[in-house]
Amino acid sequence: MESTLQKATSNLPVKGFLDIKDIAIPQGQDLVDAILKLKEEKNAVILAHYYQPAAIQDIADFLGDSLQLARQAKDTNADMIVFCGVHFMAEAAKILNPTKKVVLPDTLAGCSLADGCSGEGLRKMKAQHPGALVATYINCNAETKAESDIIVTSSNAETIINALSKDQPIIFAPDKNLGRYLAQKTGRDMILWDGSCIVHEAFSMERIAKQLAENPDAKLIAHPESEEAVLKLAHFIGSTSALLNYVEQDDCQKFIIATEEGILHEMKKRAPHKELIPALVFDESCNCSECFFMKRNTMEKLYLCMKYELPEILIDEELRLKALKPIEAMLDLSKSIK
Repeated sequence: MESTLQKATSNLPVKGFLDIKDIAIPQGQDLVDAILKLKEEKNAVILAHYYQPAAIQDIADFLGDSLQLARQAKDTNADMIVFCGVHFMAEAAKILNPTKKVVLPDTLAGCSLADGCSGEGLRKMKAQHPGALVATYINCNAETKAESDIIVTSSNAETIINALSKDQPIIFAPDKNLGRYLAQKTGRDMILWDGSCIVHEAFSMERIAKQLAENPDAKLIAHPESEEAVLKLAHFIGSTSALLNYVEQDDCQKFIIATEEGILHEMKKRAPHKELIPALVFDESCNCSECFFMKRNTMEKLYLCMKYELPEILIDEELRLKALKPIEAMLDLSKSIK
């Protein structure tokens, strides 16, 4: 067994997770019980994003969007943070908790936005616009965060942009759709990095318009990472948590949801009597929009991750300290946001 574990560990850079062939992994409720037992034994906390598979959402200690999870990561007393999300989220948890062990079920759970914006690329953009403040969406890696003045999430971005000095131009990276939306909301001119989320760019304005025509009693709600054409059709635009709250609190009984389909699991819990329709994407063979990266995490990978405390997220201390400053600036300016 040891040699098998050693082989699986050595394969982590390629596989992203512990692929151990000869271990019996519990199934069903036994798997849930085994994860809960490991959590107690190791004084671990399970943090999960709303886009995770339903079973992982159900077992998490804290379920939230990027801002909520960053706060939970900062405030936890656990010895081990098990982050069920994508790599940049687990990395942010480690930046905030250098003395705690942070593990991620699959390190190949990445992000198209994070992959498309490097620290080097942002440095070059800053050189082209000296004196500009850099506001960076949390969907980026540690090197990119380290080049930023402040980090934002979709929940706090408008508040933070409004709080920044009016005397300095703003570079916004890496999501051009969110940046364009914020520029319209705040009236600030922003220099936009040319990046986008492959999930939110998959929505089809034409197919959604047809959905609205076929469901005249429905409201379209959309995440601001979606393209401008889709946002123009929306009755409400908001962060992941804002979309959840809107479905729960609004009087409308039918919603078309333009964001990653994993959010529907929690929406159904909060508003079981309401009809929720996933917004359609360009690919007519699929009626939903699912993040491949978010769905790389599974209950089986979560179990192995907790049992062997691998894969572990590690960050160079000099880089961590540079990336910490803009995250702490974000958390400080976000105190008024629930």
